[in-house]
Amino acid sequence: MTETTNKLEDLLQKGLDYFSKTYEEEISKKLAPEKWSKKEILGHLIDSGINNLQRFTEIQFENKPYRIRKYNQNELVIANDYQNAQNKELLGFWIAINNRILNIMKLQTEESLNYKIELSIDNTSDLRFLMTDYVDHLEHHLNQIIK
Repeated sequence: MTETTNKLEDLLQKGLDYFSKTYEEEISKKLAPEKWSKKEILGHLIDSGINNLQRFTEIQFENKPYRIRKYNQNELVIANDYQNAQNKELLGFWIAINNRILNIMKLQTEESLNYKIELSIDNTSDLRFLMTDYVDHLEHHLNQIIK
């Protein structure tokens, strides 16, 4: 898990550096009405963080295998109105939620990392996969933002 937590720390710094130095108009620009702006992608990463923090926490005490509940990513981005939010607020929230996730990741034992999760009816994995996948997902979207 050390490799995953180190990667998350690096990504958070990369995101902080980018959003701290980039103008509002660049972050808010939409290339097409149906496409997310960079600000909305950051909002999606916040929603992902919220949902995964809950998953990473609940798996500690819920029955196993822990069942993953899906969330409506497009609807959440619209409902949270990330496009019109302040950059500073979004960046602070994203950093805060991911610092909490980092703490939880660092607390995991070999036993807890092997807790079983049910991704779908025919697809099970473990907490280690879920945490690693979360960081990979964050990296993918952060690269979309920074490119």
